[in-house]
Amino acid sequence: MVGFEGLRGQGAAIALLDAALRRDRLAPAYLFAGPPGVGRGIAAQIFSSQLLCQHQPPQSHPQIIHKVTARNHPDFVWVEPTYQHQGKRFTPQEAEAAGLKRKTPPQIRIEQIREITEFLARPPLEAVRSVIVLEAAETMAEGAANALLKTLEEPGRATLILIAPSPEDLLPTLVSRCQRIPFYRLSQADLIAVLAPLHSEITQEPALLNLAQGSPGAALEAWSQRQTIPDACLALSRDPLKTPKQALLQAKTLASDLEPEAQLWLLNYWQQEDWLQRRDSQRLQSFEQARRALLGYGQPRLVWECLLLSLLLK
Repeated sequence: MVGFEGLRGQGAAIALLDAALRRDRLAPAYLFAGPPGVGRGIAAQIFSSQLLCQHQPPQSHPQIIHKVTARNHPDFVWVEPTYQHQGKRFTPQEAEAAGLKRKTPPQIRIEQIREITEFLARPPLEAVRSVIVLEAAETMAEGAANALLKTLEEPGRATLILIAPSPEDLLPTLVSRCQRIPFYRLSQADLIAVLAPLHSEITQEPALLNLAQGSPGAALEAWSQRQTIPDACLALSRDPLKTPKQALLQAKTLASDLEPEAQLWLLNYWQQEDWLQRRDSQRLQSFEQARRALLGYGQPRLVWECLLLSLLLK
């Protein structure tokens, strides 16, 4: 299991990948299937580095692994979803840096698949095989997926790794040409062990750990989101409102001061804290009703008013 030591809680995936490497019985394509934030991308980088190291002198391994991690090895391509703006493609990070506001989520585009085809048209330069990783493969439109299917039918001297939440998120014809590598949510112990060196503060927040649902990536995102929420809003569960007037004023503040996504996150966070403290199923139902209303584009102020007033009576 050389190289996979730092990947916690994914014994099944590690065993399958390690066996393929040791026996040199590699599939032309793999599907790394599982929830976001549990190590699929890390495993893809490790596995890619091992593939590019195959049959290379041992002393060259560190250099190749470094290249893959930096995503600049000549036989390695990492593809991620992009936005289209004024004829140019932007990754989510590039779009954020450029201040672009997008109403639709990013996707892997047919132009990116065509670039993969062109890349694979030449033989590998340094490694035995070329390696392609498609992050968030479920974002491919039908045209892009069909174009990729042609590549999977005749990959040549290449290995493709698709990362997606589940096989159901991809075309069955794509899934049938991939070996599935399962990834699972981490246990609470593994989750804490992964997070402790990164952000020990998160491990002291049971509500954040519950929100993460076994995903270190989700826990880190939740921690970042928490920093953007005013303390007065976060304290709602620890310092409950006492009068209808307070509830109505707080509802107005929440609806006007927080973006819709932040409101939904706060509702989820507050529900977790409330449940940990009270274990009250009736209050839980109030939170669930509010969530459905926000997701259904209900009027935010009215949603918060109904929730806060209902909690006063329970």
